[in-house]
Order: sequence, then C-alpha cells, then structure tokens
Amino acid sequence: MNRQILVALALLLLCASAHPLADAASDARAQVDFGNEVARRGLWREAVYRFQRAVEYDPTYAAAWNNLGIGYEHEGRMDDALEAYETALDLDPNNVTIETNYDLFLEVSDRVSEDPQ
Repeated sequence: MNRQILVALALLLLCASAHPLADAASDARAQVDFGNEVARRGLWREAVYRFQRAVEYDPTYAAAWNNLGIGYEHEGRMDDALEAYETALDLDPNNVTIETNYDLFLEVSDRVSEDPQ
C-alpha cells in the first residue's frame, strides 16, 4: 500500500507541475488572439501590449515574438522589432512566415536608413 500511495503522490505532483505550463501556453495564445483582433482594428498599442503579455506567459512562443516584431514595427520601434524577430527566428528557424516578415523588415529598415530625407 505504501508503494501505491507514493505512485499516487508522484502522479499528483506531475499533474500539478504540468498544469501551470499548460495554463501559461493557453494564456499566451489567448493574448495573441486578442492582440491579432485589436491589430486588425488598428489598435497597435493594445496589440503590442497583448503580444508582450503573451511572451511573458510563454517566452518560447515564436509566433508571439513574430507578432510583437510586427507591432513594434508599426510603432516605429525598429530596434525592438529587430530583437523580437530575431528571437522568433531563434525559436523557430524553419518558420517561413517569420522568415518572410524578418526579411521584409530588414529590407524596409535598410531603405529607411539609406533615405537621406
């Protein structure tokens, strides 16, 4: 019976420790979904806030970092955008969407830095 109690406790601990991670990933996805919705409405400050929250909940969520890069770009925060895109690519180097957004960002930022105005 002692062994059964130990196994039950081990399973309980495993479930308890896995649950916060599942909640964090779920919370991160909810933040990204909401951020995408407000971004479609042109509310970029709110979108950036939501994407920041998402990466706080789940720092390994590459799509959230990608969206944060887009949001920073819309706010003119180019250094922050670069960092966000690079983080997204580090997390998911084979993601074509992230790579495309990063390449477009570099192209635009190169043009802006070359523009003598």
